[in-house]
Amino acid sequence: MELLKKYFPALTDDQISKFEKLEELYKDWNLKINVVSRKDIDELYLRHILHSLGIVKVQSFNPGSKILDVGTGGGFPGIPLAIMHPESAFHLVDSIGKKIKVVDEVSEGLGLENVTSFNQRVEELNGNYDFIVSRAVAVMPTFVRWVKGKIAKENVHERKNGILYLKGGDLSDELKDYRTAKIFELSDYFEEDFFQTKKVVYLPMKYKG
Repeated sequence: MELLKKYFPALTDDQISKFEKLEELYKDWNLKINVVSRKDIDELYLRHILHSLGIVKVQSFNPGSKILDVGTGGGFPGIPLAIMHPESAFHLVDSIGKKIKVVDEVSEGLGLENVTSFNQRVEELNGNYDFIVSRAVAVMPTFVRWVKGKIAKENVHERKNGILYLKGGDLSDELKDYRTAKIFELSDYFEEDFFQTKKVVYLPMKYKG
């Protein structure tokens, strides 16, 4: 928790309370449904919560905006982002039902009213979103195909609508066809070793321009 306060000193009391509850909720639910590895559950704030919030260092979300989290697993990055942006709507989708059950239980445990979950494949989902977020569920060309047609045309942020993707490692080959992709190194924002190879990739909707 001290990690979050270090990098996000403006957290409200309500946000701090929710982030503190996250560990207890995930540890409890992880015993029933394994959504976080045993190694990672002991470093939940570093490897999952702070990693998810790397997106906030790149892009904050305006009130009223709609964000889709694809392949959310147990709720990352969607749930930490929803705590940070209580006035934005977050739709969390995953094709595995037991993972969505954890999302629902954690959201309910925190009293999050801005999170909606869907147990389905993203291709089956209707709706348009300002930003689509995810944590390395597929290579970029596959991901772009999955979310085709789901990014809203009208922008409500300074940055154009698009994809914000948490990835790691060398992405030069994966992104070679996306000339407008922008890579943000999370090591520029967080000093822990875990973030040395971690990145946020921003891909605007018109990625071939």
